[in-house]
Amino acid sequence: MSPEEIGFALLYIGVFLIIGKLIRVKVALFQNLFLPASIIGGFIALLLGPQVLGKLVTPFVSEGHFLTNGIMTDAITQVWAALPGLMINVVFASLFLGASMPGLKDIWKYGGPQLAFGWAIGWGQYVIGLVVVLFILGPLFDIPVMAGALIEVAFEGGHGTAAGMASTFEELGFSEAFDLAIGLATVGVLSGVIFGIILINWAVRNNKTEVIKDIEGFSELRKRGIMDYQNREPAGKMTLRPESIEPLSFHLAIIMIAILIGWGILQGLIGLESITIANWTGSSFMQYIPLFPIAMFGGIILQSFFNRNDKYNLVDRRMINRIQGLALDVLIISAIATVSLEVIGDYLVPFLVLAVAGISWNLFGFIYLASRIIPNYWFERGIGDFGQSMGVTATGLLLMRIVDPDNESPAFEAFGYKQLVYEPFLGGGLVTALSVPFIAGAGPWIGLILALSMTALGALFGIFYFGKGKHKG
Repeated sequence: MSPEEIGFALLYIGVFLIIGKLIRVKVALFQNLFLPASIIGGFIALLLGPQVLGKLVTPFVSEGHFLTNGIMTDAITQVWAALPGLMINVVFASLFLGASMPGLKDIWKYGGPQLAFGWAIGWGQYVIGLVVVLFILGPLFDIPVMAGALIEVAFEGGHGTAAGMASTFEELGFSEAFDLAIGLATVGVLSGVIFGIILINWAVRNNKTEVIKDIEGFSELRKRGIMDYQNREPAGKMTLRPESIEPLSFHLAIIMIAILIGWGILQGLIGLESITIANWTGSSFMQYIPLFPIAMFGGIILQSFFNRNDKYNLVDRRMINRIQGLALDVLIISAIATVSLEVIGDYLVPFLVLAVAGISWNLFGFIYLASRIIPNYWFERGIGDFGQSMGVTATGLLLMRIVDPDNESPAFEAFGYKQLVYEPFLGGGLVTALSVPFIAGAGPWIGLILALSMTALGALFGIFYFGKGKHKG
């Protein structure tokens, strides 16, 4: 593959992002669903690629005709298929760069109830997934037990985590799990917004919300996704003079260094395992761990260095957010555009069963547990965790903004504190990354017992400690 082909494949991403944005501006349904342009553009690229347009025109054109691949060449498809696994490292390495690290007391006070609730929901997704695989999908469809982790990988982790786990799925002999996870992640985003809006309507009409008291209170956000001129804010601060180094280049370099630190840590762990556990037992585990959760720790290490030594505050969080957002857009559009429709078709019933099971658990968990665990503003705070459990962090933040547009409740602060403890483990962290090889190696029953114990820990501690008002956040 030539450099020109790789460059052309990257240019195509810009075309489909703009197409997705134009469609969102024109179609009210997509605005009401708050769908990002990357998801819309990804579906358009999928439709115009070899799996849909290519198959439709093949009977009507000669062999070798360029439309047999749709408007996507083989080179474009190959490049796009590799992008999600690369971009997820940028997303996770950026999570804590430029962010202030609060004290443990504040994290516990405000983020404790959120952590207990999110912990129960996240581990519960493993419980539901493993139960479904053990008693339904395994016996009836011969689905590998690793599929029990797909709900958490796809729903809590989202497209990025699903893409990052591709190499793990392949090395463990279940490469089809990547396509299933990407499909489930898309279902999670869509259902997270749809059910989130339904829950908000229900809550407002039944006096469950403390900030918004009328049903028109969140209609202002249903716009074309264009920021009002008077409300436009800078994308980031110029923390360095451009003649010395472009600030954007500096921040991108910081993220790259964080990824390299993570890569070094991972290689060290693999090497250490090879001369200890692997040498003693003949089995290895670390080789299945993807880079992205370790890259997150690289970002934390780098930010800790800046907190101690950077007296000029050179790392700007807004600039980091823009780079992270770009990586996520590229990740989503390329992942959706290259998902295998054939695999999803072959596994359609298991796919639907996992999707319904995951959605049902998240709805039950929110309706039953949130009000019992979170001591005040339970809906405003809990809806963020519900959104994250369905469609990653951005969905949770969106739903919180709808029910608390002026930040009158402690929802955003509590959610942010909870993420500092939650993200390194669930929702794409170490637990998510380790779950698939752990289930494959230790077996589904041990995985189920562990997940059930962790779910009970989060739920019971949340209900009987935070829910009883013993430590209000």
